[in-house]
Formats: sequence, structure tokens, C-alpha cells
Amino acid sequence: MQRSLNPVSRLHQDAVQFRLILAATYPFFLAAACMQRVMPAHPVGIAPQRRSVFAEARSMAVSAIPFVFMG
Repeated sequence: MQRSLNPVSRLHQDAVQFRLILAATYPFFLAAACMQRVMPAHPVGIAPQRRSVFAEARSMAVSAIPFVFMG
């Protein structure tokens, strides 16, 4: 796939690709976030402040996807 030399167009293409990859991978990260909730990872006691499962899944996806664009 040949990219244009226009930097605005290239940024737009990267943003569109990022959104498509996010939409494709979000269900997997949502499943992982749900599994983390079900599995006991912390000892019983004071629970850490948690976000919603959806926010955790989005956070995991957004932090992992930039590695696709490296290289």
C-alpha cells in the first residue's frame, strides 16, 4: 500500500487504521478484562480503586495497539 506524501493525509490514514485495529481487538481485551475481574489477583483486604471493565479493556487496547505502528 503506497502512502501519499501529504502529512495530513498520512495522519488521517494512521488514525483510521488505529480506530479499525481498536474495533477489531477491543472484544479480546474486553474478554481479558473480564477474566481479570473473575480471577482473584489481590489478597482479600482493601480493594484498589477500579475502573469499569470497559474502561480497563479500552486502556489495555490503547496501550498495546501503538506497537503495531512501530517499525
